[in-house]
Amino acid sequence: MKLGIIIQTNNPEKAWNGLRLGITALKVGHIVKAFLLSEGVEVVSMKDDGHFDVAEKLKEFVSLKGELMTCGTCLKIRQGLETENCPISTMNDLLLLVEECDRVISV
Repeated sequence: MKLGIIIQTNNPEKAWNGLRLGITALKVGHIVKAFLLSEGVEVVSMKDDGHFDVAEKLKEFVSLKGELMTCGTCLKIRQGLETENCPISTMNDLLLLVEECDRVISV
């Protein structure tokens, strides 16, 4: 299965759980793509809050070959920078994710 996860929250617990789902799917052989949108682009710079280590989950997601993309417009609004593991993407990329994935969820 191809799973698309749209993360559009900067709530650590919600982002953490979305990534956990992606990691679980990757571990059993599914293809997973995550698109950071709106406030979700902020998760790439989140620090461990003592309960939800989003940065660690992002590393694990990428190490398991999950594809991570970030909305360039949303990132620019927040004056963020592109990272090696999370390239700037567009709405066309998000549309392609939705078209090619068997399931898409949003957190």
